[in-house]
Amino acid sequence: MRAHARLAPGILLMLTAVTFGAAACNQMMDSGPRYKPLAESDFFPDGQSARPQVEGTVARGHLRLDDAFSTGRVNGTLVEELPIRVTRDALARGQDRFDIFCSPCHGQRGYGDGVIVERGFPSPPSYHIDRLRDAPVGHFFDVITNGYGEMASYASRVAPNDRWAIVAYIRALQLSQHATIDDVPPDVRRQLLTSRP
Repeated sequence: MRAHARLAPGILLMLTAVTFGAAACNQMMDSGPRYKPLAESDFFPDGQSARPQVEGTVARGHLRLDDAFSTGRVNGTLVEELPIRVTRDALARGQDRFDIFCSPCHGQRGYGDGVIVERGFPSPPSYHIDRLRDAPVGHFFDVITNGYGEMASYASRVAPNDRWAIVAYIRALQLSQHATIDDVPPDVRRQLLTSRP
């Protein structure tokens, strides 16, 4: 029992030293100099705390090599054709993003009857009204990017490629609700008409 009593102060002293040593290491990080944006500093020869950007630096999300793809406009005019290739994968991605970001307000089929309307919020316009069926595809991209009326911008939440996929899906929704037999290719139309009961 006495041997343990003699070891206890040594262990206690060692634990105390380790604790203070660890706190001292952290203190160097905690007490370093801090600068407010664009504040002066005597550390750099130019007297500024902020460093200039490296030449050629492009901020994330700001590389815009194609105006139609990046903005939905060319020379200020809304684009009429999708700047992406419309494939099954693109439409599936558009449906997925639409279901996540758009359907709470616009509804699953785009009639403006989403869950927010059930909770008392104003109904957005239906995608199936003539004005929006006739709108160029750039209009939808522009609205998703910049917002419109009650709708906020989704530019920070939905990447441009996904915005275009959503636009492609909106066009598919519009077609699905207003298609006629004349819209079906002739060979498929014959199959449909002959397979009717």
